[in-house]
Amino acid sequence: MIGRLKGIIIHKQPPWLVVDVHGVGYELEAPMSTFYDLPEVGREVALFTHYAQKEDSVSLYGFLSEAERRLFRDVQKVSGIGAKIALAILSGASVGEFARLVQTSDVTALCRIPGIGKKTAERIVVELRDRAASLGGLPSALNMKGAAPTDPLGEAVAALQQLGYKPAEALKMAEKVQGDGDDAEAIIRKALKSALKA
Repeated sequence: MIGRLKGIIIHKQPPWLVVDVHGVGYELEAPMSTFYDLPEVGREVALFTHYAQKEDSVSLYGFLSEAERRLFRDVQKVSGIGAKIALAILSGASVGEFARLVQTSDVTALCRIPGIGKKTAERIVVELRDRAASLGGLPSALNMKGAAPTDPLGEAVAALQQLGYKPAEALKMAEKVQGDGDDAEAIIRKALKSALKA
């Protein structure tokens, strides 16, 4: 199995690229997250690769980072998700953003990724939520010690989870009470008050 490929880009047209390695051309499929940062045709590139063999075909996928390759592999462990949807996920969200969406059970945002419907998004959340912190091999923003989510809603959801609420429940509680200009503390306070009244 090839793990890393280093050569000259001789052709690129999303989602395909061809890399020449000592006179042998390797055709790879890559997500848009990789295409955005590829050097120009004729330049050298080093890619992390994933080799997939089926009964009637062989495919090679290329990624600029190990985190992208790991996420590509991780999401395919979810029933019903293959390489095509895995590439769409990487083309529609960064590794960190995807991990945050899974951890906060944001099915609506996941459905915005092409190829992912509501049922698939729900399956992703159920099957990957417990591993969201390590998706793609990177710590999630919500689980990094000393680091906080960049938005007040995300910070409030993380705090509510720390208090024992399930991710989907915490998100619902926070979204229900969030007002314009609220910081995380205000959202948490209002969410807890609302929960006590229910």
